[in-house]
Amino acid sequence: MGVYFVAVAFVLGLCLGSFYNVCIHRFLAGESIIRPGSHCPKCGHGLAWWENIPVLSYLFLRGRCRECGRGISPRYPVVELVSGLIAALLAYRFGLSWSWVVYLALAGVLITASFIDLEAYILPDMLTLPGAGLALGASFVLPISWQDAFIGAGAGFALFWSLQYGYKIIKGREGLGGGDVKLMLMLGAIVGWQGLPLTVFLASCLGLAASLFYLYRDRNKGMQTRIPFGPFLALGTYIYLLCGEEIMGWYLGSL
Repeated sequence: MGVYFVAVAFVLGLCLGSFYNVCIHRFLAGESIIRPGSHCPKCGHGLAWWENIPVLSYLFLRGRCRECGRGISPRYPVVELVSGLIAALLAYRFGLSWSWVVYLALAGVLITASFIDLEAYILPDMLTLPGAGLALGASFVLPISWQDAFIGAGAGFALFWSLQYGYKIIKGREGLGGGDVKLMLMLGAIVGWQGLPLTVFLASCLGLAASLFYLYRDRNKGMQTRIPFGPFLALGTYIYLLCGEEIMGWYLGSL
């Protein structure tokens, strides 16, 4: 069942990614996710079923609306592919289990929040706080004790709250957004207190690498460039879930 399940999970992830795209676009546009139906964000053209096939429709339409001919954001296939890849990797790692179901649901929250953060520098409370509740509630069926999940949520929140307000006291402005602090409730609950050090370290390395791009892109702004940290925290979390044990084993073995 392994290979087939991973393939099915990938396809499911692609389809879920299509829904995440709707949530991302409509949150940014201030629209309802229920009505109207799928449409071109530029001209309002209602999409036929074959224009809604994840990734393939984008390729078939060459990244343009069939009606108005204007370009479709490459974010759409990227979100779908990210969602499909994560679903497949989780399926490979955890098999058909409650862990796979829960981590897949939490990944949906994080993918949606991350791409909103990348575009608008916002981590919506409507995603991070329910996500934290789901992570804490689901800890009873995950390979982590509920005690570790609650301690991890509290520790993650306290750490980032301290960093946020410590930076504000020293520099007179916030270095971390409030959304990042609330996001740590969710991520700390997912990885537990034991996984926080590696998760934050991975996220920091990824964020530091990405900062080179942002600094080059906004080189006229100097060191005032804003860098969304939420996506890198989310990515660090799922790297930890998928191969954290192997990373720690390699590190300890190299000492």
